[in-house]
Amino acid sequence: MRNIVIFGGSSHPALAEQIASRLNVNLGCAKLSKFSNKETNVEIHESVREKDVYIIQSGCGHVNDNLMELLIMISACKIASAARVTAVIPCFPYARQPDAPYKKNGAPLSRIPRNAFIGYTFDTPGCLDSTPTTPSNEVRDPFGAAFARFEEQGSDMSSSRMSTGYKHWIARSGTLIANIITCAGADHIMTMDLHDPQFQGFFDIPVDNLYGQPLMIKYIKENIPNYQRAVIVSPDAGGAKRATAIADKLRMDFALIHKERRSQNQPNKTDMMLVGEVKDKVCILIDDIADTSCTITRAAKILGENGAKKIYAIITHGIMSGDAIQRIAASVIDQVIVSDSVPQDEHLLHCTKLKVFDVAPIFAEAIRRIHNGESVSALFDIMDLI
Repeated sequence: MRNIVIFGGSSHPALAEQIASRLNVNLGCAKLSKFSNKETNVEIHESVREKDVYIIQSGCGHVNDNLMELLIMISACKIASAARVTAVIPCFPYARQPDAPYKKNGAPLSRIPRNAFIGYTFDTPGCLDSTPTTPSNEVRDPFGAAFARFEEQGSDMSSSRMSTGYKHWIARSGTLIANIITCAGADHIMTMDLHDPQFQGFFDIPVDNLYGQPLMIKYIKENIPNYQRAVIVSPDAGGAKRATAIADKLRMDFALIHKERRSQNQPNKTDMMLVGEVKDKVCILIDDIADTSCTITRAAKILGENGAKKIYAIITHGIMSGDAIQRIAASVIDQVIVSDSVPQDEHLLHCTKLKVFDVAPIFAEAIRRIHNGESVSALFDIMDLI
């Protein structure tokens, strides 16, 4: 391939080597290091002028350091007159943090706490401690009646939350990450299985969100005996669409783990229940990411309690932070299959249940198609036939 340069970041050099090898190109020469004060240092030792540059850096390990390294590499290539810079980020960082306010129990925050407006009137010129111009005999809490109606309808806003003041919004990290990658000089983003596909909307540049679904289907066909009789299971409602797509293509049964709030006195307490039949069947849990592994191990426990014969878990991004590996080892899951979008060498040493499937072929083919101006979506049409 001509006029193409591929650089690998510090997060996953093995994956960068595999992708470059499949494309029959050598990795670009770059020196990545840290100064004594832990600042990131990047030196590009290869000409990228008028070249199509691909920088492979996954959002894992020391996420913030790796993100900063990626930004500096993008900027360095852009300043060196690269024709196009594509950031290849197999596991996208900060994609799980929402841009909407939520309660601790996961439900959307539907209203503002009552005391957010106490002491404030619409005549107050800009700050709460100003002297109000509203007469003292008028109501100072214009939303009090509305809040009272909410409380009469059984709102679960606790008194402790009401007394802490206005805490409606959270930091919008999704928009921020998109902006800084774009401002660094990236012309194109390539990633895999974004936790929320709508995250692409934060970018003003093209984003190719590759799917791990074909690789999961291939693994099921080749490694799970009598897979047609197994049941595809989503560990939560959020992943139901992903799991049902696989179940439909393989013509398999589907089940769902559902969180139900049964107690009105304890609205934050949830009971997990199974929707579907799994007794004496092989179950295959499908998820896009496993960080602490709490979701899949709890789901596996429910499946075991309902008579599942054997339990697999197939996950795109196996981050496995904290004691996730120990949690999996102690769980009833028989086998966990993850991609190598995140380095898995250390995890494999500590867990015999862990298996890995390779994502380098799909990224290499996507890079080839983008470089040659071919369709990327057609790639998945071909893989569906495998």
